[in-house]
Amino acid sequence: MILQGKLSFETRGRGTLSITAAIREQVRLSGVTTGLCHVFLQHTSASLILCENADPDVRSDLDRYMTRLVTDGDPLFDHTDEGPDDMSAHIRTILCGHDLTLPVTDGQCALGIWQGVYLWEHRSAGHRRNLAITVSGE
Repeated sequence: MILQGKLSFETRGRGTLSITAAIREQVRLSGVTTGLCHVFLQHTSASLILCENADPDVRSDLDRYMTRLVTDGDPLFDHTDEGPDDMSAHIRTILCGHDLTLPVTDGQCALGIWQGVYLWEHRSAGHRRNLAITVSGE
């Protein structure tokens, strides 16, 4: 059995947005009891991450670290069509990834107790972000 759907989220600018509940709901609706859930972000300036879900300081620390690692407006970058955060957002996406594959066990995402799925916006301004979700299995 395979179910494919789409989700859309509005971000508020740089930072993380929990999408765990929406992913869990897609898995539930699929009727799959054992299989895989693949989540694909259809953008090049945001990422999907599996991260600590209990302490938001983990995600804000991660964002500060990434900001230090890949600086907005670095004079090294030629690609600045949409502003100083343009190329840095693309690099962050390449480093962090744009898809996740999660196991489905007993009809649920088999996430660890401290794990959550997050959409990580790398641009300064908010954007509408679209995801394709494919749940397959028995």
